[in-house]
Amino acid sequence: MRDVLRLSRAMTHKCVLLGLPAGGGKVVLPEREGVDWPGAYHYLGEVVQRLGGRYCTGPDVGTGPDELAFVAERTEFVTRPDPTGPGQLADATAEGVFAGIGASLRHLEGEEDWSARTIVVQGLGAVGSRLAARLAAAGARVIGVDLDAERAQDVGRELDIDLVDSSREFDVPCDVFAPCALGGVLHDLTVPRLACRVVAGAANNVLARPAHGDALHERGILYAPDFVISSGALIRGARFQLEGRREPVAAIGEHIGTTLSELLEVARQEGRPPARWAFDEAEARIRKRRDRAVDGGTP
Repeated sequence: MRDVLRLSRAMTHKCVLLGLPAGGGKVVLPEREGVDWPGAYHYLGEVVQRLGGRYCTGPDVGTGPDELAFVAERTEFVTRPDPTGPGQLADATAEGVFAGIGASLRHLEGEEDWSARTIVVQGLGAVGSRLAARLAAAGARVIGVDLDAERAQDVGRELDIDLVDSSREFDVPCDVFAPCALGGVLHDLTVPRLACRVVAGAANNVLARPAHGDALHERGILYAPDFVISSGALIRGARFQLEGRREPVAAIGEHIGTTLSELLEVARQEGRPPARWAFDEAEARIRKRRDRAVDGGTP
């Protein structure tokens, strides 16, 4: 329950900070022994359909094309794993993170200078592998890590990137640490180990607690708020569901990069950790929307 509430709040913050006319939400299916997964996803589709378009769902960790196909058998309000959908959402997320890393580097030094950068990509799944490919193509040195050793080896060979054991990922000296797996990876034990200047990745809820964003700030490590930099899939999915159009991936990256640059600059001017500033700004915008709705205006 805690996980789904944190995830849904992050989705809401993404919507409000990126200017999307949506509220944000999330679904989590508990993994238990003996679950009838096709039946579970069919039921999820039925629940979503009963909401009549108030909620639309799509892919995430553990829910890919096969699972979404089950959901799509019961509802129209889903990112369909076929040509009728918004397209590959992982591409949009990876492009947004790439643009966000570039914005973070420019914020620190005025330029990306990819050929001089070393970037550790934690998690080489659908998004992480695409991000690694984008970074390598730009000329950066990419070091990949994944708990699935076989997947790591496959991606490493395909992209010709270096790999590191998952027990050492936080200790590798680098310019950017890009978490692209599960959330909560930065906590009391891992923050002191980081040997990077920037944390910027695709994972949701990277910080175990808000205080860990403060700890990064105190160490002089720039943190790109996850609910801004990882918004690519949400932007593309929301635009498709709400407006019936496929937002170009390049435009999504530009939007995220510009938004993050503005956020980082205001946080610097105010002398506040970026994660704190972004959270407070999102909450303030939500309150304004609620006030307008109460007053009879457009929420």
